[in-house]
Amino acid sequence: MKKAIRVAIQGIKASFHEEAAFKFFGKDIDTIECNSFKHTCEALEKNDADFVVMAIENSIAGSLLPNYTLIRDYNFAIAGEVYLPIQLHLMALPGVKFEDVKYVTSHPIAIRQCIDFIDEYPHLQVVESTDTAACAKKIRDEELKDTVAIANTLAAELYGLNIIERRIESNKKNYTRFLILKRDKSEDEKTINKASICFQVSNHVGALSKVLNIFAENEVNLTKIQSMPVLGKRNEYYFYVDLEWKNMENYDTVVRKAVKYTANFNIMGEYLKNDKV
Repeated sequence: MKKAIRVAIQGIKASFHEEAAFKFFGKDIDTIECNSFKHTCEALEKNDADFVVMAIENSIAGSLLPNYTLIRDYNFAIAGEVYLPIQLHLMALPGVKFEDVKYVTSHPIAIRQCIDFIDEYPHLQVVESTDTAACAKKIRDEELKDTVAIANTLAAELYGLNIIERRIESNKKNYTRFLILKRDKSEDEKTINKASICFQVSNHVGALSKVLNIFAENEVNLTKIQSMPVLGKRNEYYFYVDLEWKNMENYDTVVRKAVKYTANFNIMGEYLKNDKV
């Protein structure tokens, strides 16, 4: 019998991280629940997991900057990506009526994404938590009849809650991008057309522009650039860049040339573009 892939996630079963893992790997996986993103990295490093699914950006909340640092510090390889639409529902124990509810609980970001709905009911007291799915689980475990959770369909199904109001998020086109991480950077024999790289440039006029022009001249599309300060050093930054290409030779040329004009150049991962929401 084939052994199931072990996937470390931040949060518990039925969280958005597990939903993203299911979307990428299918449901025949062993989910490794972790309390933090750092713990997911530790699980991967200790070989307690085969992959990590890690959120890296949200279309409303923006980039999760500390996660870029984690990937670089652990020197993991980005093996893929998955985009997940964030659909948030209001759920409660079976039989609970909305008019009897006093508390609404969820992750702070999920609460912010549903604030228009929550503002319509000023009598509701907001209780923040570390994980959307954990809120649903707590309602079930403690039989909280005065509390509703904001979470996904997966959480309602797993923890036996009824969805009493669907799609309460303010922005219906919200999505989160997750990265798939693995330990080693050995090349897989598969088609690749996207890469995530990291580098520094010297602090003089036109230094970054010179590197970016290399991408343009070789028809390699820069789809994202994110800067982060180098810890403890003034005016020094890491640049995290996502690249896409149609011709592999163009990408190879870009890498060969960019190395000459950068410092600490690092290919964090080469993988297949997967941006279907």
